[in-house]
Amino acid sequence: MIHSATLTPPSALPTIPDNHRLRLLAGSSNTPLSLEIARYLGMDLSPMVRKCFADGELYVQIQESIRGCDVYLIQPTCRPVNDNLMELLIMIDACRRASARQITAVLPYYGYARADRKTAGRESITAKLAANLITQAGANRILAMDLHAAQIQGYFDIPMDHVYGSPTLVDYIASKQLEDLVVVSPDVGGVARARALAKRLNDAPLAIIDKRRQAHNIAEVMNVIGDVRGKTAVLVDDMIDTAGTILEGAKILRKEGARQVYACATHAVFSPPAIERLSSGLLEEVIVTNTIPIAEENRFPQLTILSVANVIGETIWRIHEDSSVSSLFR
Repeated sequence: MIHSATLTPPSALPTIPDNHRLRLLAGSSNTPLSLEIARYLGMDLSPMVRKCFADGELYVQIQESIRGCDVYLIQPTCRPVNDNLMELLIMIDACRRASARQITAVLPYYGYARADRKTAGRESITAKLAANLITQAGANRILAMDLHAAQIQGYFDIPMDHVYGSPTLVDYIASKQLEDLVVVSPDVGGVARARALAKRLNDAPLAIIDKRRQAHNIAEVMNVIGDVRGKTAVLVDDMIDTAGTILEGAKILRKEGARQVYACATHAVFSPPAIERLSSGLLEEVIVTNTIPIAEENRFPQLTILSVANVIGETIWRIHEDSSVSSLFR
């Protein structure tokens, strides 16, 4: 199922005239979301040509004047990550050379974010590297949604607006009127995210899954901190990749007596074997947003996709009008 966000355009939001200096450009990674954002803002996407040479090199040409305009480039750096990141860099460079006044990279999903610190020697911090590439390409501002770690905001040496998918998820979960709700963090690292969601759901109780590996080659011991017996458990994370964490979390919650288990996340990365795991029957529903496009073959009966186009569109408008953003979507 696909649901639109509950946020509706304010009456004060006009249809943007042709001579307005706001321009939207869309990369190829999530065209449906880009079109929804443009529709929310009452404007069209600026025309652009993309080509791929025989050796895989990308070519971009913007087909209208953007001189002196505030340009917003919508491009989640999802799979194929390298191609989509490179396309974003080329788009930024093209806009800079076309004399855009300000270039904002809109990243509904920020790839390479999981390596955000050094946990061992001789390894790269790719979250910082990607930030440097985007900045050096010529971006003046970043708009991102649900970064893997909050400290990534500090990796950019340009202004950043960080918005959240949680209001969209909360509105949908609240509309289901689930009884005996408990919000569950699938690991200790996600406690802050789960606590924030629980607070928005009328201060629902919180539980945490604690995973500990006693030694090498010995399976993890999983314990649930909090009461889930007879309750409806909602597992919350920022992304679902292979769904291993969500699957193991659902198993332990069922073992501890949870009556129903739901899973929700902003980013549906869905790398194999995620679909098999999520559709195995352990979860009543898997709730995600459309920050990453989900192919038809990766959809299953328990999947619900919520649109964040209105959240991103409203944020773009407020940035352009120099209005407050931080108080809107937390």
